[in-house]
Parts: sequence; structure tokens; C-alpha cells
Amino acid sequence: MSLDQPTFDQPTPPRASRLRTLGLVALGLVAGIGGTLLLRPAPKHDHGAAAAAPKKQMFQCPMHLEIIQDHAGSCPICGMDLVPMEEIGASGSAVEGHAAITIDPARQQLIGLRTETVAEGAVSGELRALGRVAVDETRVRKVTVKVEGFVERLFVDFVGKPVAKGQPLFSFYSPEFVAAQREYLLALKTQQALAGGTLQGSGGDLLEAARRRLSLWDVPKEAIDHLEKSGEVLRTLTLRSPISGVVTVKNVVEGARLTPADIPFEITDLSRVWVLVDIYEAELARAKVGLPADLMVEASPGKTFKGRIVFVDPVMDPKSRTARARVEFANPAGELKPEMFGDVLLKGPGRKGLIVPLDAVLDAGTTKVVFVALGEGKFEPREVTTGTTVGERVEIRSGLQAGDAVVVRANFLVDSESRLKAVLAQLTHKH
Repeated sequence: MSLDQPTFDQPTPPRASRLRTLGLVALGLVAGIGGTLLLRPAPKHDHGAAAAAPKKQMFQCPMHLEIIQDHAGSCPICGMDLVPMEEIGASGSAVEGHAAITIDPARQQLIGLRTETVAEGAVSGELRALGRVAVDETRVRKVTVKVEGFVERLFVDFVGKPVAKGQPLFSFYSPEFVAAQREYLLALKTQQALAGGTLQGSGGDLLEAARRRLSLWDVPKEAIDHLEKSGEVLRTLTLRSPISGVVTVKNVVEGARLTPADIPFEITDLSRVWVLVDIYEAELARAKVGLPADLMVEASPGKTFKGRIVFVDPVMDPKSRTARARVEFANPAGELKPEMFGDVLLKGPGRKGLIVPLDAVLDAGTTKVVFVALGEGKFEPREVTTGTTVGERVEIRSGLQAGDAVVVRANFLVDSESRLKAVLAQLTHKH
């Protein structure tokens, strides 16, 4: 070691110097991180966060709903003050295509809006329907012959002619009928010849068989008795009406040949008739067998016919969705004629139910809607199920409760605004 360059111990740096060094290092790190971030691409906007931001209050004209702006003011069309719009979510509705709405009192008075409280009342069990007079099928008789032959004379010669039970219809010549009478007379002589002998029983059997044969051919007992007493064979057989009524079918003329397959006459008793009524599916439960009914027809003004339901078809008509009820009416004077139309009133028992004015219910096609007043100018659409209509009022079976206030006047305007608001809500959600 040289004496010219003496060595010294290195002194420890002071504290201030160390802090400056650390600060420079930290500044370098920050600058490096900042440079790295600047080189990265800008992140995309978070639309979910933006959607979650509160919506701006919008204002709408209460008279012209298409006028909407983001600040208070007046309508450029009518000059009315714009009112704050409700939140779309708060004005939703369970009725498809409708929305709850708010109408201020001034506008309610302007459009003539009126409400009425739903209350319990008497629901009539009466049911009105159109009826058609028809023949009672249980009172129809067909006249036939049991053997072949020919018509010699007609006593009833046109359709619609009234006949009494036992009245002659036509005379009928049949070779088989003549032969059967001769067999009967022969059996009668045989019985008389064998009377008191050992073969007396055989003669009686033959006579009874011949008599039975004539009876099965619809030969009256009086004619057989006359044949037995007189011994004279009848050339023709006279066929008579089995019931009292009118001729509804005539398929015979004088000289016509008839066989057992032919139906020369049909006789119908019109002293009682049916009235056929089509009952809709929703009202079918009210049409019970035994229910009394009234009938009014234009041919007998001011007169009411009394009857009752005797049958309801067990099968629905798939096209009209109705079931046919048969109502029986007495018709002693023949005033009710088949194919007449009349008004039928089925008189069922009454009951208690919720009643509203008929004007309160709006038919929306597949649903029926009423508007319920919730207070403070708010109105909510509700779907209801209706029942019996009683004059200008209708029964509500579901959707309302006693005490609800429903719109009964200007509800078409309310319905239009509700539909428009529902459309605007859909457009808002889309955008």
C-alpha cells in the first residue's frame, strides 16, 4: 500500500438518501405498469351493467298516448300537461294483450267513465232457446199387409186427412185370404161332423188353427164371427187405422199390387208433439229431464203451451257443440204443427251468484275481460268466466269477487288504451 493513497472506511449512506432510492424504484414500476396497460386493447362495454342502470323518467300525454318525451311539458296536439309514465314492469297484466293503466280523474270525467260494484244477486235458472216442432216418434204407426193382393178401393185418398181408430183405409183382395176363409169353413164343418165322436178333439184343433191364421193376417174378430155365422166367404179384406191421427204417408192407389214388404199408409198421432231444442255445452247442466218448459209460436200469438223435458241426447253434436233436448207438449187442437219454430223457455231453479251489468264484460274472442278499478285512477284488466244472462246483467262465475268495482261505461276506450299500452310495453322491451 502506498503512503500517497491512504485508505478510509466507506461511511453508511444517510436515511434520506435511501428513501430517494426507493422512490425512484417505485416510480419506475408504476411507469412500467402504466405502459403495459396502455398497450392493451380497450375493454368492451358491459351492457349488463348499463341495463341495470335506472331508467330515465318518461312523460306521456294522457290524451294522445303516442306523444312521449323525456322531460315534462305539454302535448303539442292538445296542449295538456304531460304526466309521468309508470314503469313498464309495474303495469303488467295477466291478460294477454292488455296492460294495467292509470287515468286521472279529469280524463275519467271527460270520457264519461263510470264504475259499478260487483254484488251477489239472484241468478235465474231460466234458459231461452229456439225450438222446432217435430213428430213424437212413439206415436207413429205403419199400416202393412201380411199377404199379397190387390187394392180394390181406397177410403182415405190423400196425405193429411184425419182418421179415427178403426176407420177403414182400403179394401184388399187376396187369393190367399179367400183360401184361408174356405179352410176355416171346412174346419168348422169337420168339427160339427165329429161332434160327439172319438175324433171330436181333432176337429176343434183344426178349427182353432184356421181361426188363428186369419187373426195373424189382421182379420178383425167381427169378420171371423160373421164368416162363422153366415158361412159366406168375403172377397176382400178391409184394413183399418190402428190409431187416431192424421195420414202422414200414402204409398198406394186403387188397383195397386201390395206385398208384405210394402207400407201403404203411415198414421201419426199429433195430439202430443215434441219440440227439439239445441242446448249449448256450457248450459247443458241446466237442462234436466222433467224440467218444465213454456213454448210460444207466432201462429198462436198470446198463447203459451206448457210442457216438460222428456229426454236429452247422451251424445253431443261435434259440429254445433250442442246436445238436443226433447220437450213434450200436449196438442189436442192440432195448433202445433211439425216443422214450426217457436221460442222455448226452460224454467230451471234459481240460485245465488255474482251479477254485473252486461256492458261491463268485453268479449276479446277467446276470452272475456272486465276492467277493475283499484283506486287512485288505476284500472286492471281481468279475465272472467260468465254464466247465465239475466236481462241486462250477467252472472260471473270466476275472476271477480263481491265488492270489486268494474268499469261499466267507456270501457271500450279503456280497453283501447290498455291494448295500446301493452303494445308500447312490448316495443320498449324490444329496444
